[in-house]
Amino acid sequence: MFLLFPFVVLASFFGPIKAGNLVYSICRLWADLTLFFWGMSHKNIYEAPKITNEPVVFVFNHISYLDIPIIMKTLRHQPVRILGKAEMARIPIFGFIYRNAVIKVDRSSAEARAKSLAGLKLMLKKNISVVVAPEGTFNMTHKPLKDFYNGAFNVAIEMQTPIQPILFLDTYDRLNYKSVFSFTPGRSRSVFLKPIRVNDYSLQNMEVLKQKVYEEMESALIKYNASWIKHV
Repeated sequence: MFLLFPFVVLASFFGPIKAGNLVYSICRLWADLTLFFWGMSHKNIYEAPKITNEPVVFVFNHISYLDIPIIMKTLRHQPVRILGKAEMARIPIFGFIYRNAVIKVDRSSAEARAKSLAGLKLMLKKNISVVVAPEGTFNMTHKPLKDFYNGAFNVAIEMQTPIQPILFLDTYDRLNYKSVFSFTPGRSRSVFLKPIRVNDYSLQNMEVLKQKVYEEMESALIKYNASWIKHV
């Protein structure tokens, strides 16, 4: 990260869109090098083809500190922006990279939440896909998923943008939320599920769409026997 930081600083002078795209290219290189030296091998599994010819709302299960580098390994060849927690921008050095790479979300007020949704919509208008963890925070339960927030589904319906769920199957085992010292080398797998078109949904039946995406992801995590799922 320190080695690549000067290049992020240079990229930041190119304006928010071009700078963001450049920073993501740098971050993908960072992820490649980091995971290689950490002894991690990554593989994408396609239960359905990844949408590449139009902007997409990608949603993923959030369970590890490794989610960000795994996103960089998973989404390689199209411009994207990640919705991320605003407080992360306060971390020295990393925070500067973060501010140039994500759409920050602050859930402390309705006004702040609306601003982050507007940022997502702006990216989609510019043909840039967005990446959202609908659980909002780490899933610290033994269920496949936590309850979902509305934001990703609201944006998808308003912008008439398809949703494509992605599963991160191994990040919990590589580096889970309990401790930054829990890291172990090994495999990493991302699974692309079937895209869900939103043409038949409106804000009035958004809950139906949210539940559909939840059930698709839950069912697939159970099928792949995700290690954090416990029957209690």
